[in-house]
Amino acid sequence: MAPVTVKKICCIGAGYVGGPTCAVIALRCPHIQVTIVDLNQARIDAWNSADFAIPIYEPGLVDVVKQARGHNLFFSTDVDRAIQEADLIFVSVNTPTKKSGVGAGFAADLNYVESATRRIAAVATSSKIVVEKSTVPCRTAESMRTILEANSKAGCRFDILSNPEFLAEGTAIQDLFSPDRVLIGSLQTEEGKSACQSLAAVYANWVPKERILTVGLWSSELSKLAANAMLAQRISSINALSAICEATGANIDEVAHAVGRDSRVGPKFLRASVGFGGSCFQKDILNLVYLSESLHLPEVAAYWRQVVTMNEYQKRRFSKTVVDTLFNTITGKNIAVLGFAFKADTGDTRESPAITLVRDFLQERARVTIYDPQVEAAQIWLDLSEAMPNVPLEQIQKQVTLAPTALEASKNSEAVVIATEWNEFREIDWTAIYNTMEKPAFVFDGRMILNADELRKIGFKVTTIGRGERL
Repeated sequence: MAPVTVKKICCIGAGYVGGPTCAVIALRCPHIQVTIVDLNQARIDAWNSADFAIPIYEPGLVDVVKQARGHNLFFSTDVDRAIQEADLIFVSVNTPTKKSGVGAGFAADLNYVESATRRIAAVATSSKIVVEKSTVPCRTAESMRTILEANSKAGCRFDILSNPEFLAEGTAIQDLFSPDRVLIGSLQTEEGKSACQSLAAVYANWVPKERILTVGLWSSELSKLAANAMLAQRISSINALSAICEATGANIDEVAHAVGRDSRVGPKFLRASVGFGGSCFQKDILNLVYLSESLHLPEVAAYWRQVVTMNEYQKRRFSKTVVDTLFNTITGKNIAVLGFAFKADTGDTRESPAITLVRDFLQERARVTIYDPQVEAAQIWLDLSEAMPNVPLEQIQKQVTLAPTALEASKNSEAVVIATEWNEFREIDWTAIYNTMEKPAFVFDGRMILNADELRKIGFKVTTIGRGERL
């Protein structure tokens, strides 16, 4: 069975995965028409905006969109037309953790995936290759295939592929231009392998063939969860060691450097912090926990659950350090939180440690001022409302102020807390900040980005995560 030559691609979902991924595909494959569709009119309008005020902050993404949009890259709310015209359809919709029902708090909510799949079945009048791009639990492709086959029209066949994304927000464009690997999973049938070759041929326009890995459908789905779980595991491991460092006088930077020089371990993801966040790590681990429990593997479930438990502990421990250092109370005190995104070079706040820190400070009845260079005010209020569902937003806004700069956020504060590793926080005028603060002035570096000795020379009392003061 000869592979289909892909000439038109539809991507359902114009979010953090679908938008950048398909924009780069359009740029690298000028002979393929790529249409990204979403039911959210405001989001599509932003992607189409004349001034390129696109809805996602990702370094380099605007340049990609500028080069391809209007040529072979299009953004639309006409989902049905894009489905009908496409040879290949990426399903790149949100798969949040369920908040209620069976598996609440652990299992992925596949409502959007199912809705998109049913829409494809209802609309398609010709055969399609349907590609899971969203992060999904194992065997989701089986569910999609069942829905498509049960609702397909005469003469229509659907081949399901899994093509998980391994992007890191902040470096997504570079990751897409030069990926470590592209993983494509298919049923190991003649039709499945043929569909796999069709998608591989798209990526082969710019990705070396040895980096395009073709595997079974279920291996592909599990590989995405496994990769994120193991990366998160390294972060929780180094964060657990950071607690020991603070208690003993060791320096987590030195420990991580020594461990990372072991070629069997390597240096990546060994940087201690206030905790990991983002759309994938926690969600994927919890998916793995739920899967393990469903397969009656309680020891495996407990093992992976501990990675998340350690991450939550790290955030609580850091909040407690702030309170303990400020003479065991922050009631009525002004705390400046610099950074609200879950990491630098993104506006994404999903599972951001900053949300937990601010919530903890508010529960201690502190006054908090927040500054982040990319996160929109509406997103901050939404995140805090969700973190404190029993507190009216009006009450939260009495305790929280949003500032336009780091200097403004720090004025009259007793402490500055670094929650996101934005480069600008390394370079700001710390002497000017010191002069505007109450004394003694405290800095809590939750990302290990500041020169503590230089700050102490200015006059700050400095606490850096993972560095003990004992000699």
